[in-house]
Amino acid sequence: MKVRLLAAMVVALSGTAARAADPRYPDWPCTQAKVPEISLAAVWAGPPLDDVQNKWKDDAKISALVAKLSARKTPLDEAEKSVKEFLASSADKTANAKLLFAGLFDTLNAQRFQVMNGLERVSRKQREAADKIREETLQLHALQGATPRDEAKVEALGNELIWKTRIFEDRNKVVRFVCEVPTAIDQRLFALGRVIQQEME
Repeated sequence: MKVRLLAAMVVALSGTAARAADPRYPDWPCTQAKVPEISLAAVWAGPPLDDVQNKWKDDAKISALVAKLSARKTPLDEAEKSVKEFLASSADKTANAKLLFAGLFDTLNAQRFQVMNGLERVSRKQREAADKIREETLQLHALQGATPRDEAKVEALGNELIWKTRIFEDRNKVVRFVCEVPTAIDQRLFALGRVIQQEME
């Protein structure tokens, strides 16, 4: 009975996961809309960055600061404080502000891309796992209805199904948590961009 209940739950969960919110991205498992890249115009109203683009990588101090500010383990208030301190001590505030934001934009967009790719990989694995569980559930039902009934096989397959279902459910929980990460990255980039622009004024 327990196995049937768990298998039914997997079928329901996989059915929900299979219905993509946006048909353009069938592997996207999140309820949040998939936005493949952050638009520069959405997070930056400062001067054009065309003249700085990859130059931020050539400045060791700015590269190190970008790495610190981009890390999710760095609290946002601490990151904002670091931006203010860095720009307050800059000889050319505008140039350094542009380099800093260009670095943040590149780095955080790359982070988002990695997280989103990972989510879609897991989504594909979850679909495969659900298919396998459905297949093994049918096998179990056949074994349960067989005459004579092989209790050892029924128990072994039943236990395997319970284990696979738990893994499936645990992964679904992780996916729901990770689905929040791209939004958190967006918010960090927007907040830091705003501070950088305020410090330039």
